[in-house]
Amino acid sequence: MAALRASPLFLPQPLSPSASSRSRRCAACRCVAATAARPGPASYRTGVHGGSGGGKKRLLASRRRPGCCLPATEEGVAAAAAASEEEEEDGYLAREAGWGVRRMGRVGEEMRRVAQVQAEAFHVPVALFNDFFFDFFKAEVLSALIYRVRNSPPDRYACLVAEEAEPASQLSQAPYERIIGVVDCTVQDEDGILKHLQGADEYLYVSGIAVLPSFRRRKVGTALLKACEALGLQWRHRFMVLRAYEDDDGTRGLYAKEGYRVVSRDPDWVTWVGRRRRVLMIKELPVHDDMIQQ
Repeated sequence: MAALRASPLFLPQPLSPSASSRSRRCAACRCVAATAARPGPASYRTGVHGGSGGGKKRLLASRRRPGCCLPATEEGVAAAAAASEEEEEDGYLAREAGWGVRRMGRVGEEMRRVAQVQAEAFHVPVALFNDFFFDFFKAEVLSALIYRVRNSPPDRYACLVAEEAEPASQLSQAPYERIIGVVDCTVQDEDGILKHLQGADEYLYVSGIAVLPSFRRRKVGTALLKACEALGLQWRHRFMVLRAYEDDDGTRGLYAKEGYRVVSRDPDWVTWVGRRRRVLMIKELPVHDDMIQQ
């Protein structure tokens, strides 16, 4: 398929219900994973499935903030710990077509592999010094990943990785070398999105879906999406949210097949400044109110 994308535990003091959604976001939200446009690496298009899109188009000179994560709660941390224990027997959140999806291990080689996969998916090649700009972009992606892992509560952010789940194919490779797909899951509460989610005060945002070119169109993306939903159920979120390019029929078709529906689009003016128009897609999970309140 086409590419699109815990360190120390901390428990911030809960704010009053009247506090704005912006004030509840943690410091990890301020990490910037994009650089100003230049004849070099493309911006890290978090949440956009279609990393090879854009070709040689010039990107806007903007710096984008990655998805925000909300403060942890004692109940949420406990639920995240319990969910991790449940995964230990099998190790995977989801299996599909021979692929298994698990949480990324917090080891250097594995994180570098994740950065490699996402950089290959999102980097826009340039005519001159392409290798230099690719390495620079990969280092930037790795830096952003390390920051998120170190500063995000365990029940508010997770990086999931896809690999071949059949034991016979794993004997000759180190664990990190088997990673061929990546996705980020972050709890968010953006007001502009919540207005589409009846009765919700937060949601699980799916972004940075990336699959190595030689493994695309082999249901790796489907496995990643199923794992995101499994994580959403573990964390007791009712809604999954993601974005896709409006003109990317293949990606939108995949999301629609998995139960996502379009609820809004970028305004027309974004095309006037050279950006591709995106759509916002949501999926409601079978989570009951009593599950959310537990």
